Amino acid sequence: MKRRYKFAGGMLILLSVAIVALMLTLSHDKACPTSPSASGQTGAMTAIRTYCYGATDVLQTVAIDVPQPADNEILVKIHAASVNPLDWHYMRGSPYIMRLDAGIGAPEDTSVGVDFAGTVAAIGKNVSRFKPGDEVFGGKSGAFAEYIAIAEDRAVTAKPANVSFAEAASVPIAGVTALEALRDKGQLKAGQKVLINGASGGVGTFAVQIAKALGAEVTGVCSTRNIEMVQNIGADHVIDYTKEDYTSAGKRYDLIIDTVSNHSLLANREVLTPNGRFVIVGGGKGDWIGPLLQPIKGLLLNPFVEQEFAVLFAGLEQADLAYLAELMNEGKIKPVIDRHYDLADVPEAVAYSEAGRARGKIIIDVN
Repeated sequence: MKRRYKFAGGMLILLSVAIVALMLTLSHDKACPTSPSASGQTGAMTAIRTYCYGATDVLQTVAIDVPQPADNEILVKIHAASVNPLDWHYMRGSPYIMRLDAGIGAPEDTSVGVDFAGTVAAIGKNVSRFKPGDEVFGGKSGAFAEYIAIAEDRAVTAKPANVSFAEAASVPIAGVTALEALRDKGQLKAGQKVLINGASGGVGTFAVQIAKALGAEVTGVCSTRNIEMVQNIGADHVIDYTKEDYTSAGKRYDLIIDTVSNHSLLANREVLTPNGRFVIVGGGKGDWIGPLLQPIKGLLLNPFVEQEFAVLFAGLEQADLAYLAELMNEGKIKPVIDRHYDLADVPEAVAYSEAGRARGKIIIDVN
């Protein structure tokens, strides 16, 4: 019996050491190397790159080679890009668990930004869907730059003529996230009641409009200063969270889209219909377990309740972008833009996004 205890104790010590070692490895930041420069072989362009993890001072404006499109790619001259929370999460490498994919110690992919809109400048020899001069928008890592190359069958589609480059650039991550939360995870049907917690943010402003386009009765939750804006984009009802707690208002919803995680799952369960759905978009703050707590709680709660608590991990798909483009073309979606920044001011724009006070989207104008 004593040997068992000793063996168990030894295994516990080894496990503890392994966990501590993993934590130290994941949280370690390598020193920033000297940024590379353009070779001059294909012409230079301005881009934002990060060669180490940290605050906004790791975002560097550099001159690098213009990418050359492969046979199945298009080269897009970017006119506008937009900032997402994803950008500062990757900048900081936080939560640390994401570094298992992004890179230990330093990012493996040094490019920054995803959402873009621009004009096709060149095409590969096998490209058939696009031609030079076409106006497009889409998503790919490296959007904070003057040019980007992307395969024609990936997350890129034609820009509607009735929206600006800035408006189109605001759509990809936030718009697709809202669409997939409502349509796929939320299985929203016409006539149902949906509540958007965080209705004035990037995802929230799209969620309000997409839910209305899908025929739902929409309630948006936001602060006092954003009430009029949320009403103007189509919300049937608006709750000012500084004056009222929606979880104790006595109303029930078929679907709740939560982008801020400021109420417990049990509190949200009380305002869901018996077969209602709750979709978690994003999580809490913190470098370690904080962002994962709400999703983990949802998975643990699911087997014991009739309602469903789902976690969304959105992926950019060309078909979803085309669907959102059609909604914009029909006037059912009008992107909400908070501020514009120049490409050289990306660090300031990312800092503003990280502060969590943006109304709608933050745009990077690429000249």
